[in-house]
Amino acid sequence: MTDTKTDMISFVRLTEISEDTILQQMNDPRVSQDMPLLKTLWDISTVRLFVRAKEAMWKKDGLGHWAILHNAQYIGWGGFQKEGHEWDFGLVLTHSGFGHGFKIWRKAMEFARHDKRIPYITFLLPPSRRNIGAVTRCGAVQTGEITYDGSQFLKFRVET
Repeated sequence: MTDTKTDMISFVRLTEISEDTILQQMNDPRVSQDMPLLKTLWDISTVRLFVRAKEAMWKKDGLGHWAILHNAQYIGWGGFQKEGHEWDFGLVLTHSGFGHGFKIWRKAMEFARHDKRIPYITFLLPPSRRNIGAVTRCGAVQTGEITYDGSQFLKFRVET
């Protein structure tokens, strides 16, 4: 059992994280290796546009992406984004956040299960992801493959 006092995951708005921290994360090749949509290096302007776009989702849909903290330290961003009629879940961790994905997933799913707008979630994984066993153990079912912005992805669905 995990001691929640020493292993706490929390969600805050992306605006609470320094632009330099997000810039460092998104330009780290260990982070971008499984992100086929990340085709260029980011600069501060890109970070500002990204944060503005994610904040606009909150205003438009009442839900969006959070900054994710582990014991009050930033370890990535992720959350829910409306894609057509579906709620898509995305997660991008810093290198130091690798290994915390399942804890974050559980917390996000707990949130989704209590939000009546979200009967199920979808998410995309690039075919380059080697280990997807944890995904299926969490109840996700692969629904197909799609091309998004010129890149191939495996699409999964999880009932909430």
